[in-house]
Amino acid sequence: MKLKNSIFILVLIGILSLVGNLIGYKTSILASIPGMLILVGISIAGILLAKIIPVKIPAVAYVVTLGCIITYPAVPGSAIINSYISKVNFLALTTPILAYVGISIGNDLESFAKSGWRIILISCLSFIGTFLGSSLVAQFVLKLTGQI
Repeated sequence: MKLKNSIFILVLIGILSLVGNLIGYKTSILASIPGMLILVGISIAGILLAKIIPVKIPAVAYVVTLGCIITYPAVPGSAIINSYISKVNFLALTTPILAYVGISIGNDLESFAKSGWRIILISCLSFIGTFLGSSLVAQFVLKLTGQI
């Protein structure tokens, strides 16, 4: 994917996440913008590093590494960065990202179907297993902490 397209998608997901953060978590868009800009900046930097560095490492590895480095407590300015990023709720980020993934798969459904019935069966079982596993862990933690 071209860098221009990646930046467009990141900015679009950032805007949608800001709206989701406002609606779902009652955090002002103005308060969330600095954190979102930092997250989008880290993502763009990771994508750039993946394109520049000749070793074939996925961009997500660079994004995670950069994020870990700049938020590490010993790094100067990490407290400020963490305070800005903390205003962006994780679930507000995941909703538009998962919607984008769903649309991407939907646009390429024909090639997905050509992969054969086994991939569809494994995908369904994987989704069900992930959902059930996550539900069990959430149930256990919520009971353990007295939330339910």
